Amino acid sequence: MSSELYWIIAIVGVLIIVALGWYASTLLLRLRTQTQVREAAVQKRVDRIDESIITIAKAMQQEQCPLSEGCLRIVVLLDHRPEAVDYDYSNDYPAMHDMYEKIKHMPTHESRKKFPKKKVKEMDDEREGYEKSMRDIILSDVDKLLKQFPAA
Repeated sequence: MSSELYWIIAIVGVLIIVALGWYASTLLLRLRTQTQVREAAVQKRVDRIDESIITIAKAMQQEQCPLSEGCLRIVVLLDHRPEAVDYDYSNDYPAMHDMYEKIKHMPTHESRKKFPKKKVKEMDDEREGYEKSMRDIILSDVDKLLKQFPAA
């Protein structure tokens, strides 16, 4: 082979390496952008969840939301935070989780209409009894929660 052929092969090789490097850089930049967009979307969702948690907790404190309903909603919202996969919020807010466990089987909204009025009244009385007996410890959990999730 002549030396010209070696130079041509070398130049083609360098061009291929440069092109592959450019392509790899483009892919890395695209991946970084996608990661940033995904992280921003996750953070936006967490912010909305936290805002809802704070709103419900304040409503519970101000007696604008029944304690049982607030507990149901907050426990579900806490379970939807990303760290809930590895973190157990029931250790931080045991009274809210206890209330949730006691009433989670009770129907809500449209499903209540499927039950006889007497049965609905019995469930309401049971739930209200839990609210009265657990009021102070639930509100203590609410205070603790509002300290952990300060309003932005």
